[in-house]
Amino acid sequence: MRPVLGIICCTRQVGVEPAQAVMNRYVTAAMRHADCAALLVPSLPDLMAAEEVIDRLDAVLLTGSPSNLEPSRYGEAETGDPPFDPGRDAIATGLVHSVLARGKPLFGICRGLQEINVALGGTLTREAGKGLAHHAPDDVPFMAMFDHRHDVALSPGGLLARAHDATRLTVNSVHYQGIARLGEGLTVEATAPDGMVEAVSSRIGGAPLLAVQWHPEWAPDTDPNSARFFHLLGRALRGQPLVPDGPA
Repeated sequence: MRPVLGIICCTRQVGVEPAQAVMNRYVTAAMRHADCAALLVPSLPDLMAAEEVIDRLDAVLLTGSPSNLEPSRYGEAETGDPPFDPGRDAIATGLVHSVLARGKPLFGICRGLQEINVALGGTLTREAGKGLAHHAPDDVPFMAMFDHRHDVALSPGGLLARAHDATRLTVNSVHYQGIARLGEGLTVEATAPDGMVEAVSSRIGGAPLLAVQWHPEWAPDTDPNSARFFHLLGRALRGQPLVPDGPA
């Protein structure tokens, strides 16, 4: 039996109805390149708690999303930039604390990185793009959004530097927000040329935590660097060291 990955859902509008949904690219990338089964976790905090499902999962993936965390989650009174998904905010926070308390792996992509940072006491900034464009122009077609790229510097000796055997990566960039104050217990794994944190890791609770601000799920079948993120997830799901030379 393959390990089971829990993947968080977003609240989306489908026609006239709200729906629990996650883009196929996150699910197929994880199932194919991490070689796992998957269960979707609905963001319905009025009907369930993360604590109720965490023991049925071997790890959790917090995906990207068009929505932003509500600023009140990290102590800001400003209204911020919609759309928001308060149900996802609540379930994501519960998943972070539950999975870390159980010592299970936690991975994040884009919004997922931001959710992890905020759940661990960090804050976000809406200033991404002031020194470097972290998002394609608003008028480009959807597919071209993910063609917007920049380099990131990998932290010397860090998990990603060792996993990729590299000092730099070129990554896609599709975000308007980013980390301001780093959450407790997190280590910076990569930074953009303007200093924006692009990846974090930790071993809170004894299991690996890895989150990136870019979108490795976009083209893992053709991009080995993107596929490697999910290979690391597959190793984490099986209790294996993420890199051969250490416990990460």
